[in-house]
Amino acid sequence: MDFLELIQSAFEALLLNKMRTALAMLGIVIGIGSVITLVSLGQASSQSIQKQIQSLGSNLLTISPGAQRTGAVQGAAGSNTTLTYEDANAISSAHFASINLVSPEVSRRAQVTAGRNNTNIQVIGVTPNYALVHSVAMQSGSFITTQDVTGLRDVAVVGPQVVSDLFGGANPTGQTVRINKIPFTVIGVTVSKGGTGFSNQDDIVFIPLITAQKTIFGIDYVTSVALSAASANTMTQAENDAGYLLLSRHKISSPTQADFSILSQADILGAASSVTGTFTALLAGIAAISLLVGGIGIMNIMLVTVIERTREIGLRKALGAKDGTVVAQFLVESIILTIVGGILGMILGIILSLIISSLLSLPPSISLMSILMAVGISGGIGILFGWYPAKKAADLSPIEALRYE
Repeated sequence: MDFLELIQSAFEALLLNKMRTALAMLGIVIGIGSVITLVSLGQASSQSIQKQIQSLGSNLLTISPGAQRTGAVQGAAGSNTTLTYEDANAISSAHFASINLVSPEVSRRAQVTAGRNNTNIQVIGVTPNYALVHSVAMQSGSFITTQDVTGLRDVAVVGPQVVSDLFGGANPTGQTVRINKIPFTVIGVTVSKGGTGFSNQDDIVFIPLITAQKTIFGIDYVTSVALSAASANTMTQAENDAGYLLLSRHKISSPTQADFSILSQADILGAASSVTGTFTALLAGIAAISLLVGGIGIMNIMLVTVIERTREIGLRKALGAKDGTVVAQFLVESIILTIVGGILGMILGIILSLIISSLLSLPPSISLMSILMAVGISGGIGILFGWYPAKKAADLSPIEALRYE
């Protein structure tokens, strides 16, 4: 019996009991579909998180008060009020070749109202450099200027989500918002960056830094200082330059006693990629269990098939069929079951990935590798779980098989 005859015979045998064949494939379809769907969603989530992190700015370094691990400078002691506007000005005035721009910031949540609408959102006190360091573009109006900062002006720039929540989508330029009951005039609206929850870059109100310190929050420190490195290659040097300058200003002799921490964008991306990668692998592992269950189901079906076709096997062997031919016959049936199930599962996985990604507002991410692996794994399952029933059929004695009732 040649290969084409084996395939034809396998299809004929499988089509004799369509319901059983469909049920045998169901486990593989669900398993493959689950793996592709979960891997694709994991990758889409990772891409979405990386996009949000990169939208914060390019070659970004963030200096925060308090003692944490900092890379070039290691923190061990301090409080959350150790950074000042003057620290940021000192870094800027040093004119380090490794640092392009410096952006001191005060960030806290506050109650913001407009008319009868109100919301509790993030309010950030900024300087003009914020827009350049964090890649903020304007949809309308203008951003905070140096005159706004030095003049303690009560002006505000709002994100698109704020426009929707407080102004019903109408142009708010020239309108008034109240931050902690203090009126501010809206001078501009930023371009949407996206995001959700506390990381929503569209749900922010920007006001002048000094106004935020003196008028709104009543503080004399900044909550962070953002740095834009000259290039990706100079980020480590920028971290060292800024870190050791601050150590000198704070009169700290040892980097291990630093009262601030420095975190690079690369560190954040690396941590996020590691977490999402682990999460994706975990989801894929859970989905793969259904593949194992599907494979066992196919083996059980094939064992039942061997029992039902015992007399047929005995007749084939009595007519001279070799053991290898009998093994090949049942093995091909098992492989066809799993490959067809794998293809159907692949289609199901792609469709589900696109639907769920759309519902969750994630970028569609269909992994070609996961599709190729799905087809390969389905074929492997057919061989792995089909071999035992096929071998059991081949080992039957022709005389005993022909006597089987």
